[in-house]
Amino acid sequence: MQLKSIICSILIMSFSLAGCIGNETDSSGECENGTLDILTYDILALSTEMVDKFAADSGYCVNFIKEDDSGGILDKMMLTKDNPVADLMIGLDNTYLQTALANNLLKETSYTSNSGYQNITQTALEPYSGSMAVPFDMGPVCLNYDERFVDDENVPTPTSLWNLTGEDWRGKLTFPSPITSSPGRAFLVATIDYFESDDDPNTDAFDWWKAIRDNDAIFTSGWTESYETHYTGGYGEYTDGYIGDAHLTVSYCQSPGVEAFYAGNYTHSTSITLPKTTFQQVEYTGIINGAQDVDAAEAFIEYLLSTEVNSNMPVNNLMYSVLEGQNLPETDGYKYHSDIPEENSDIEISRINQEMTSWLENWQSATD
Repeated sequence: MQLKSIICSILIMSFSLAGCIGNETDSSGECENGTLDILTYDILALSTEMVDKFAADSGYCVNFIKEDDSGGILDKMMLTKDNPVADLMIGLDNTYLQTALANNLLKETSYTSNSGYQNITQTALEPYSGSMAVPFDMGPVCLNYDERFVDDENVPTPTSLWNLTGEDWRGKLTFPSPITSSPGRAFLVATIDYFESDDDPNTDAFDWWKAIRDNDAIFTSGWTESYETHYTGGYGEYTDGYIGDAHLTVSYCQSPGVEAFYAGNYTHSTSITLPKTTFQQVEYTGIINGAQDVDAAEAFIEYLLSTEVNSNMPVNNLMYSVLEGQNLPETDGYKYHSDIPEENSDIEISRINQEMTSWLENWQSATD
């Protein structure tokens, strides 16, 4: 399959965490009402045109302060708690949000009283429906694998996570760390639920993670390195620094659909959707406690949740919209190649918050 250079460029722009916007002020025109500082992560793919429209309509320029992942956003918020560097946060997910709430890092938003809030799906509101944060996108985290390697003749399709500890998979797995990566953390939660729900009371998730380590799995600090540098099933083969030594990684169930969408309805990547191996990630926006310009932050939340902007999340941020009646595009195989989980992990967000520290410590011990 030949990828057109423009498709590769779009993929690199959207998927490689470069985003469309840098760390500088990115809205053109005069900032008659001031500048809105937004703390976010590197894959926020709001287009320059979208940001410029917000600036033109509101009179606020926008400055993005970008971290590598949700973990970086939380760390920055914690370190600058007494002197916040931004007004608005975009990007904490439902494995990180409770920590922000417990540390009083967010303040109440009035958007939950806005009529637009009623358009948010119950799926998006299920993990958290309070007034300190509002969901803006979502998507199921799951394992992706290269169908050229898993051909059901030499290597069978995994029917259990234990299959990945076999010789067929030695040195061919890559996982982003749950310590520094939100997809990595989401998958860790899924493995805990998976092994708590199986028929073997003598093993748990951390026994599996130890076996994965012993099978020479590649651990990385974030999604980008795993998916772009090591994984053979995605667009990474067209990027600088590609190694291509792993045939399975953690990404999203819609990632194969994204690959197809930008490659003319072609992909050789697919997902594992075994029950309890997937996790419904929801990402949030919220006003940072101590924000200098709350009105600007409220205005951007309303803009981000507008139908005009949020319905385009599948293309602009490669995630599902949180609004009722929205779905993935059906063009070029996006929806067709996006797998639907059989049964997501259902560990409650309160338990995630209570036990995450010990889970991360156990994961570190198992994989060191």
